[in-house]
Amino acid sequence: MSKISISAVSYTNTLPFLQGIRNAEIMGDIDLHLDYPSECARKVLTGEVDMGVIPVAALAEMDNFFIIGDFCIGSDGAVDSVFVFSQKPIEEVETLSLDEQSRTSNGLARILLKHYWKKEVKIVGAEENADAYVLIGDRTFGKKENVPYAYDLGHYWKELTGLPFAYAVWVANKALPEEFVVKFNKALAEGVTQTEEVLIGLPQYPNFNLKKYLTENLSYDLDEGKKKAIQQYLNYFRSL
Repeated sequence: MSKISISAVSYTNTLPFLQGIRNAEIMGDIDLHLDYPSECARKVLTGEVDMGVIPVAALAEMDNFFIIGDFCIGSDGAVDSVFVFSQKPIEEVETLSLDEQSRTSNGLARILLKHYWKKEVKIVGAEENADAYVLIGDRTFGKKENVPYAYDLGHYWKELTGLPFAYAVWVANKALPEEFVVKFNKALAEGVTQTEEVLIGLPQYPNFNLKKYLTENLSYDLDEGKKKAIQQYLNYFRSL
């Protein structure tokens, strides 16, 4: 079997998956690339790689896709790494800049503004002086203490829908060998059961509890609630 090319997110939230993959026999069957989320999506969409952990918003652009395994990057409420940061209360926000590294979270911010906060805002470029901006991943660690207003989008999605959320899922753009899929899923399972081992050697961030983030804020099981959330998100996303 030729190697399966995979694009994985380079953020801390993916480290349990990467640990499981790298420690498993399946690593010998993989050509692994580390990218930020929107680049993972681009590579899968264009066929540059066979599969990746991609933002769920990218599923709206795919006619055929195969969700691989039983795991995702998700949360059941506040995630503590997907925010709208603002200089004023969200009710007063008129302009919003998006995160170039994100697809799903940009869409989630727009969905929540429309359906939760009932706000119409203008989307502006990052170079403009927006009232608020979307920021995701490691770049948010500890930042919520340093801005006037921080809105955790996982929390507000739960408020809107009552559902958990899946930010990214493992997706292939073609059918992969069943033997590979089984082994890959086993590697992911091993990784997420040893999350605390990932903490060893990681940098510490002021005003941020990395252990709580990996073991409590993040929820890796792609359960029925998250599958329902993906469909609900895509329905909202397509209507933006």
